[in-house]
Amino acid sequence: MTAYAHTVGAMVYRFADLRDLLAKASPARSGDMLAGLGARSAAERVAAQMALADLPLTVFLSEAVVPYESDEVTRLIVDRHDGAAFAAIGHLTVGGLRDWLLTQAASDDTGALPAVAPALTPEMVAAVSKLMRNQDLILVASRCRVTTAFRNTIGLPGRLSTRLQPNHPTDDSAGIGASILDGLMYGSGDACIGINPASDHVGGLVTLLHTLDDLITRFDIPTQSCVLTHVTNTLAAIEKGAPVDLVFQSIAGTEAANRSFGIDLALLGEARAAALSLGRGTLGTNLMYFETGQGSALSANAHHGVDQQTCEARAYAVARAFEPLLVNSVVGFIGPEYLYDGKQIIRAGLEDHFCAKLMGLPMGCDVCYTNHAEADQDDMDSLLTLLAAAGCTFIMGVAGADDIMLNYQSTSFHDALYVRRLLGLQPAPEFEHWLRRMGIFAGADADGVRLGAMPPLLAQAARRLLP
Repeated sequence: MTAYAHTVGAMVYRFADLRDLLAKASPARSGDMLAGLGARSAAERVAAQMALADLPLTVFLSEAVVPYESDEVTRLIVDRHDGAAFAAIGHLTVGGLRDWLLTQAASDDTGALPAVAPALTPEMVAAVSKLMRNQDLILVASRCRVTTAFRNTIGLPGRLSTRLQPNHPTDDSAGIGASILDGLMYGSGDACIGINPASDHVGGLVTLLHTLDDLITRFDIPTQSCVLTHVTNTLAAIEKGAPVDLVFQSIAGTEAANRSFGIDLALLGEARAAALSLGRGTLGTNLMYFETGQGSALSANAHHGVDQQTCEARAYAVARAFEPLLVNSVVGFIGPEYLYDGKQIIRAGLEDHFCAKLMGLPMGCDVCYTNHAEADQDDMDSLLTLLAAAGCTFIMGVAGADDIMLNYQSTSFHDALYVRRLLGLQPAPEFEHWLRRMGIFAGADADGVRLGAMPPLLAQAARRLLP
């Protein structure tokens, strides 16, 4: 491991290795401080950022923050690195990469950003994000367009999708059905209709999958369903003949953290292959749905001395390997032990979105917080607006923004309407066409959402879903 140093005035700041340098250069957050990794002063943070700015990108190819021999995520990053693509940026420092990303030459119109995505390791994108202001993160991310497809097309310019999240504390079918109908009436659900089940009993999961499939099929809704259970439960449901669209799994940035989730890369590959064999996609074969969040490796004591934002970026290398339809940072869900307040949550959400998009992922964000964090819905309004301006792929749609099963605060169906109206955004094109055909959307844009009588076909759905 190489030591690093930077002099500010008469003070010399020393950093033990690349892990230490990255951690000290991170904007302040509670998780890094609790782990003893963060900068001890603003001056030390600036010194680390200045030293990081001068670091050649080639250093990240020779110095691993988690050892290659003992971590399969590191092996994945190293073995899949695209050396040919790296030739275009290999002469740059981290600061030079930041400067290039902010030039017009790196705009999406030139195709430059997709071309370099395979050349960028998670540690590189984490490093450059640490040198950026919020506006830099927003500008660059807004240029990164990533398109995926299953039954509709996600991520096109001028579009913002939503996951309709109809969770219920007892998996009650009427409660779930009411939330689904409410969300559809507000134009939510094109990313997916995704339920976090209260129980992991496979029989109950199969019932939920059949309920969602019946609704989507009967009313020809161009979207996909997902029951967000452990990947082994999804495999068991497939074996029982359940109609599985998307395979969900929480992932992290180290092998040990993924092991704490009960997964490894081979298991993810097995699940993807099983779902692909069902052939349920009509427009594409992107069918994995991953969720991530800063602090997951730290909470599992599986961070190897790496700061939480760099660990988070490493999770995106895992996601990238499986060509997902959706990736979602549940940014404020893990709690104030890792992101203390609204300021830290906003910064982390912009970092996560930037890093994932730069690596070529279809990144969304659960704009959320827990009730014991120093944050409120005004903070979430700010983050939602900033992410939408940055080209976020999708957000959550939760009735009243209050998830009564997971007990946290997210974004509502109304919040999606707000930001679509503000920025002139639409749902996925196939879903938008369905909304218009159903009479839910009217007029030229999402401002034409009808909030009156339920369209006849959805009234039929209501009779099927509600007692």
